[in-house]
Amino acid sequence: MSIAVIAGLGNPGSKYRNTRHNIGFVLVESLAAKFGATWKHEARFEAEVAVIVYQGRKLMLLKPQTFMNASGRSLGAALRYRKLSAEAMLVVYDDLTLDLGRTKLSVNGSAGGHNGIADLLAQVGSGFARYRVGIGAKPHKEMDLADYVLGQFTKDEQNILADRTSIYLDQIQLILSDGIEPAMNIINQRKAISHERNDKK
Repeated sequence: MSIAVIAGLGNPGSKYRNTRHNIGFVLVESLAAKFGATWKHEARFEAEVAVIVYQGRKLMLLKPQTFMNASGRSLGAALRYRKLSAEAMLVVYDDLTLDLGRTKLSVNGSAGGHNGIADLLAQVGSGFARYRVGIGAKPHKEMDLADYVLGQFTKDEQNILADRTSIYLDQIQLILSDGIEPAMNIINQRKAISHERNDKK
């Protein structure tokens, strides 16, 4: 089944803007901007919604406004309204098991400690595609997980992610045009990204 819905996960409100947990929001906002789409609030989905046309088909972009831990309530409502299965959705979100800036595409697996994905699995089931963007591990093991994911990116981290935004959008478009499996073969190739190469003397 082709992708009809692209959901970015995050928390609503200015307090959470530019936090690590909101990278999903940032990328779907960038995708909407690239296609000149505008956002509007859809109360029935508890979400901000934008519509883009890609290769002749309409795609719904969503930013759930339920807060991260209840993402499934919003996205489940949207899928039911559109009479779509989970397989028609691509979810964009942060992953602290991936190095900063790295991306990975997958379909199955556990929530990996991500509360937004845990709620999605509970509300809509498995089968949705997952586009994960690395935010890197906690700097200290003792650091509270919530403090880390709800913290702001450093200036250097913001620059790294900003430099790669066009790559992320290209990868999302690759998923849309070529399908999950072919895109997975390209996106999941492990290649050092620029800031990593600079670290290796």
